[in-house]
Amino acid sequence: MKAIVQDRYGNPGVLEPRDIARPAPGPGEVLVRVHAAGVDPGVWHLTTGQPYLVRLLGFGLRRPKNSVRGLDFAGTVEQTGEGVTKFHPGDEVFGECAGAFAEYAVAKADRVAGKPARLSFEQAAAVAISGCTALQGLRDAGGVRPGQSVLVIGAAGGVGSFAVQLAKTFGAEVTAVCSTGKVDLVRELGAGHVVDYTCADFTDRRHDLILDTAGLRSLAHLRRALAPRGTLVIVGGEGGKWLGGVQRVLRAAVLNPFVKQRLRGLISTVRGTDLEVLRETIEAGPLTPVLDRTYPLADAVAAIDHVHRGHSAGKVVLTLGSRGPAAS
Repeated sequence: MKAIVQDRYGNPGVLEPRDIARPAPGPGEVLVRVHAAGVDPGVWHLTTGQPYLVRLLGFGLRRPKNSVRGLDFAGTVEQTGEGVTKFHPGDEVFGECAGAFAEYAVAKADRVAGKPARLSFEQAAAVAISGCTALQGLRDAGGVRPGQSVLVIGAAGGVGSFAVQLAKTFGAEVTAVCSTGKVDLVRELGAGHVVDYTCADFTDRRHDLILDTAGLRSLAHLRRALAPRGTLVIVGGEGGKWLGGVQRVLRAAVLNPFVKQRLRGLISTVRGTDLEVLRETIEAGPLTPVLDRTYPLADAVAAIDHVHRGHSAGKVVLTLGSRGPAAS
């Protein structure tokens, strides 16, 4: 099968298309014929091995433990492993796995769900990681409630575009922060108020919940926009070769016991139960993935570079061509 492979850490140029053996599912796993694969910032981090904390978390110290890149996917079940009863060959699914930038990928069955019927494979491939992150940030870490004022920073990005829509489904009043060229998109997603950070500051109003997906602003700056007993949820972070922005989460953890505001970092996980929540919400209508653009699998390097430069509005997806009968 064709796959995007790397043998060493480095800039995305270390990735190359290659023919490799097709994997086989083990117990509790499914083999999926991938029709589309999502590209998110995590792919850049796993490609470069930066921040170095990524390597210490089990992804390989000197070289990548898994040589095939890609996490988000949508496709068709080709084969099921022992003990899998929920899925069958031919089922259309989406989810997360290690090695989605390939014609076939193996995923744990508890990280897969049935594809929403109203979505294309390209749209469905954009859901798992960003959708679960937004959902867990708002619902679990943020404890969002109807009527609350929610501020989403980075509202036009992958996680942010899901967060704006999901916050609306929770009955919150949403204020979105984005750049000038993305204001109209964010309004279309349902934000009641939009702040263009290039010409305005969002700290002139206090919010019950802030979901920060941009990863640059200081805790002091964010707390100025937070209600006295509000909740700040920090999603990821950028900056620095060693910790990559995790230091903000560490500072929040140290400060949290001494202030009335709740300051929390989020480490999200793709779970089948949350994928089902997202699938049901998508089927009901109020949630739709935002696609910035698609690339063919062979252009994976260009897609990763585009996401890393921060130019995308919503998600970037790789497409894998034919969806007919599997090749022998």
